[in-house]
Amino acid sequence: ELKLQGCTNLKLRQLMRRVAHHYDLEMAKAGLKTTQYSLLSFVLRGPMRPGELARDMKMSASTLTRNLKPLIDAGWIELTAGSDGRSRTVVLTAAGRAKRDEARARWKTAQEQLNALLGAERVLALHTLVNESLELLSPTESGADDE
Repeated sequence: ELKLQGCTNLKLRQLMRRVAHHYDLEMAKAGLKTTQYSLLSFVLRGPMRPGELARDMKMSASTLTRNLKPLIDAGWIELTAGSDGRSRTVVLTAAGRAKRDEARARWKTAQEQLNALLGAERVLALHTLVNESLELLSPTESGADDE
């Protein structure tokens, strides 16, 4: 019989902090936070309204606005006029595309280093376990996961 010990939440949070720190160190070499890299990657897909971007990234409108500001200030993202006078569109600039490409190389390095540290078999097992767990814990078709 298996004896379960410890708090799963604590263990996962500890692992997530270590993994996030690993990626953060590499992203910092490109002058970005991992959240900023994610934002640039989402906007790379094409111009979109801020509401769509917030929904796709599963964040509130106010969090998106706060996260966009430094990227706009850096000249990597622009807010342009949308299809009507009241709407806005989030657009990646040429400088933003170049920054995202630089950061993508850093992201790949971080992933390769993690693969080497943990070993390919462990990374694959971890991905499988996480995917299976997400599936088992996913809410029923209510869409509650989008909140």
